[in-house]
Order: sequence, then structure tokens, then C-alpha cells
Amino acid sequence: MNSIAVQEKIQKLKSLLSKEYPMVLDIVQSLNASGGRALLVGGAVRDLLLNVSIKDLDIEVYGIPLHQLEVILQNFGHVRLVGKQFGVLRIDYLDIDWSMPRQDGQGRKPEVIVDPHMSLKKAFSRRDLTMNAMGIDLVTYELIDPFNGWRDMQQCLLKAPDEERFIEDPLRFFRVMQFIARFNMKPDMQLQQLCKVMDIKDVSSDRIYQEFEKLLLRSQAPSLGMRWIKELGRLQEILPELYTTIGVQQDAEWHPEGDVFEHTMQALDAAVEESKMHNLKSDEQLILCLAALCHDLGKPSTTSIINGRVRALEHDVKGVIIARRLLERIIHKNNIVETVLKLVRYHMMPGQLTSQKSGLAAYKRLAQKLFPHTTMAMLALIARADKRARNPEKQEPLKDQTVVDIDLFLERSQEAGVLERPEEPVLTGKDLVELIEPGPKMGKILAHAYEIQIDHGIIDKEELKRRVL
Repeated sequence: MNSIAVQEKIQKLKSLLSKEYPMVLDIVQSLNASGGRALLVGGAVRDLLLNVSIKDLDIEVYGIPLHQLEVILQNFGHVRLVGKQFGVLRIDYLDIDWSMPRQDGQGRKPEVIVDPHMSLKKAFSRRDLTMNAMGIDLVTYELIDPFNGWRDMQQCLLKAPDEERFIEDPLRFFRVMQFIARFNMKPDMQLQQLCKVMDIKDVSSDRIYQEFEKLLLRSQAPSLGMRWIKELGRLQEILPELYTTIGVQQDAEWHPEGDVFEHTMQALDAAVEESKMHNLKSDEQLILCLAALCHDLGKPSTTSIINGRVRALEHDVKGVIIARRLLERIIHKNNIVETVLKLVRYHMMPGQLTSQKSGLAAYKRLAQKLFPHTTMAMLALIARADKRARNPEKQEPLKDQTVVDIDLFLERSQEAGVLERPEEPVLTGKDLVELIEPGPKMGKILAHAYEIQIDHGIIDKEELKRRVL
């Protein structure tokens, strides 16, 4: 019997299907009339019980063969065989996977056996975690929970329904990482031990990146996943550049939170908070979080004691090379990598410009250096996350989100007119084409004209032309 709390949550599912997926109810009835049994499975059930909005619906069908499922679905639209060998079908314009219970062999290209008469417990045992090994019967609306996933969720525990099957797919290690952060749960002792020793060397970088992306975009505190990898003793294996920050001393006056690793973890969580507060798009949040993760990777190689103080001179410059190594190993999107590296290189500049009381020309030059990859507004966010990552009392960023020097940096950038993009050059190639051949010489002249425009505030085209010629 399902508890009253569970039944109340399931009622939300019935309402959702009636309003947004009425065709699904018709399909389910048709399947039921033909001897089939349709269950909502996987993450949708988990999210429903966690009161998280449901994004993807996966429906598993029991009791009828695959070809019969295909025939029934064809009555409701064109059927695409997105994974027929895996027992997965789709109807055009209906964002739902219709699958059949299956048994997978081992390896990266496992043999797949589709078995519509497989028991629910056996079918669910192939799932990675007990909280994902639940289903809801779409006729009776009964929760099917053979491995007590709901109980584990209430206890904030991650468990494997089948330990032998868990280690067959090494990607599950990284799924545990992001689930820890997304749902603030902890692995039980058995799962912890499995993750400590399982072989993960054959997981492709693309699949690893997908899990890191979920970690950074779907969790409130992605540091929990990173801290877990460190706790397991596997950080050096997975992110060696981040591993080197462990134990690296910082000046206690400026960084009372501890070593560079602790500072980085707080900055990472602060980046998520800043992203939410400023309503960043998902790609912007991803860039900001990666910048927070990488911004101080240059400190281990540059930290020394100078005049009795801990200093890390030029760590922003040296960190670019190290950050590139980390990013290019797991990310194959050049625009993201280059944007993150810009933020790493210049993350110290907002504080430096304000402390030095720099003029507006300095702000204009910085905006040009960031262009076209990123903006002064984005740079301010990574600087703000950096400043908030100095909490000596807890493993979380400071709650006070007022950072005076960064606010001043934003004001001055706005005053200079370069908050979102650099100042447009007054003199362009069109103005010189009749006098100078297009090529390197013209490029140098235009660059010089832009310097004069920025440094001296000259916006008269003829005056600029006269000076550079």
C-alpha cells in the first residue's frame, strides 16, 4: 500500500497527464486493453516524489512484444525507432520514450535482450540507484518500489539496487557525483566502497562532461560532488589540476577560509548563487561555474612567502595554461573553453581597477580584451563569487552578497559605456581604404587609432585620421 503522502504526490501526476499529455492516457488504455502494462519509470518518478518539476517522461511497457507496441503506437502518430534494438520507440511530436524491459550485457557495446515478460524487480534492478528504480502504474497509479527507493530518499541515502550490475557501467560513478550535489544525499557504505574502487578509465570524455554539466547546472551546491571525489581519494585521478590546490596555503588576512581547494569549492557554489540571482542562461551559468572552478589553478605553482606574507603573483596569468589543460580534457566546445579562460585571466582586474582608482580608459581597454568572448558584467560575477568564497566558519560562501569594490567596478564600467560590450571604434577600414591597402599595416594603424580614441577620448573621425596618418 502506498502512503497518503505518496498518493498525494501521484495525484499531481494524474493532473499533469490529463492537462499536458492527454494522448498518453489514451495510449495507456489501448495498451491495457491489449494485455500490456504501462509504467512511468526512472527520473520522472524520483522528481515527482521530490516535488521537482518533471522534464522527461519514460514509460516502460510490459506484457506485450515490441512489434505489438509499435503497432499500437502507430495508431496515434508516426513512430520513430530511436532505439529499436534497445526496445525504445517514440511518437513524433510527443517527447516521451516508450521502452520495454531489457537485460544488458557488459561492455561499451553490450548485447541487449528485450523481454516484455521480465519481472518488475528484475527489470528495475538494472537501474543505477534505488531512487531511480521505481515506477508508477499508469492505470492503477500504484507506486512500484521493489528496492525501497522512497525510503532511501527520505533518509537522504543513495543505494545501488544491484551492486554487481552497478559496477558494469562506470559512468554511474559520475552519476553518483552529480546526484550527491543535486539532491544533497550521501551514498551508503556499500555504494561508497563500490565507487572507491570501481574502474572508470574507459568512460569517454563526452559522457563525463555530460555529468559534470548536470552537476553545475542542476545543483545548488556542486561543491558537494567535488568534495565527495576528494573524500574517496580519486580527485588526483579525475581532476589532477584541482587536486594540486589541496593544502596550498593562502594569506589568512584575505583568505580566512583555508587552502585554495576550500576557496575554490566556496567560489563554485557562489557562482551558482550568482547565476540564479542574475537569471543567467544555462550556457552562461556553465561558463561562470567553470571559471570559478578554474580561477585559482595557477596558485599551486606561484605561491611563495614574500616578506612574511603568502603571495601568489601572476597566478591569474599562469593559471590560464593549467585551466586550458583541465577544460580541453573534458570539454570539446572551443567557445566555452576560450570564454572561461578569459575570465580566469582577468578575474583579478575588477578589484585592481577599483583599488587603483583607475580612469575610464582602463575600463574601456579591459572590455576590449574580453571581447568577443565575454563582458565586464560577466567578469564582475566571477569576481563577486571569488570575494564571497572566504567563509572561515562553514564550507559554503558568505551569505552577504554586497561586495563594495565589485559594485564600484560595475558602476565605473557603466559610466564608461562598456558594461556589456566594448566601445565601438570610430575609425574603420572603410575610412582608410582609399589611402592604405588592406592588410597588416592597416590593422596596425586602426589599432593605434583605437588606442588614441580610448586613451584621449577623441571621437572625431577626421582628428583620429590625421593623428594616425
